[in-house]
Amino acid sequence: MSKKKGLLDFISENTFIHILLSIVLGFLVGAIFLAIMGLSVGAAYGRLINSVTSLKGFSYVVVYSVPYIVAGLSVAFSFKTGVFNIGAEGQFVMGAMGAAVVGILLPDLPKPVLIPLCFLTAMAIGALWGVIVAALKIKWGINEVLSMIMFNWIAFYLSNFIAGIPAIHNTGSAEATQNISANASMVFSKDFIKQAGLAPTANWGILVAIAVMLIVWFIIEKTTLGYELKAVGSNRFAAEYGGINVNRSILTALSISGALGGLAGSLQLMGMGQRISIFSSQEGFGFAGIVVALMGCSNPFGVFIAGLFYGALIFGGSKLNLVGAPTQLVNVIVGTVVFFIAISVIFRYVKYLKKTPKEPPKPAKPSGGKEVAES
Repeated sequence: MSKKKGLLDFISENTFIHILLSIVLGFLVGAIFLAIMGLSVGAAYGRLINSVTSLKGFSYVVVYSVPYIVAGLSVAFSFKTGVFNIGAEGQFVMGAMGAAVVGILLPDLPKPVLIPLCFLTAMAIGALWGVIVAALKIKWGINEVLSMIMFNWIAFYLSNFIAGIPAIHNTGSAEATQNISANASMVFSKDFIKQAGLAPTANWGILVAIAVMLIVWFIIEKTTLGYELKAVGSNRFAAEYGGINVNRSILTALSISGALGGLAGSLQLMGMGQRISIFSSQEGFGFAGIVVALMGCSNPFGVFIAGLFYGALIFGGSKLNLVGAPTQLVNVIVGTVVFFIAISVIFRYVKYLKKTPKEPPKPAKPSGGKEVAES
């Protein structure tokens, strides 16, 4: 019995173990599905691993991971400050479109000017998308989750509208924007890619992701602003009692989180897409950021690793059809991982119940010559 209790204590206190067990269970559930379909688990998982371990395969993983890492950092930042940024999808979409408009309409600007300008535009629009939601919450008490869901759809249709403007729309038959200027692209030169044996869309976006990771960590852990935001996230009433302006903190948190979501969109556009298609459905990068933030425990360094892991799953999963396995297997694995991460709080709750002492019955006290038990 003591062994079981010790194991429960260990699991409930170690978040890393939660995540690791969730990943193992995710792959186990995926293996069960493969076995039910009569497919080889070894062949499917072997293909998944082999596709991401070669130099070219890993370069694909890095390229795929960058937008997930930065979107994950956006969501993780809001989690740390007690706000659930489910609007990262809309911020991502609007940030990408803002960068696309600048990259299309200002093609002659030199690369050292145009690329930062695209970044700043994307971040400003993403921040605006977050600030509007924060203002609605502060001014009228509108729930930020509901507002963000609505703004995700507004971003979706607004992006499609902008993509159809003649100055932005593709002149060919493709239902998409024009390609951004070559001066706005982050992709390495073709000669370098060929000599190094990298993915055709290999770019230096991973350096931006690393810089963002370090900046987010520094803000959260080493600044007064980070302390105030975490205090509001832990207990906004206690923070307000301690003299922290809660409304200003919420506004700041959502603006920074939104700026990161917009930056993630620009990185995906300038590193991979080069143009934006007219959407038939939401792409899901922002929602994937929620998954990455959960897997990374909202820790900037953990989010970086989780983003690489998620990118490896997405790219490796696209190769599963080569061995007859469905590419949707990755969705099963990711969904199972998120499910077990989400229910891991049960371990903490059970531990709390086991440690909470039961109150002994209160003794009866005399009242008017008779003993009457307290109700």
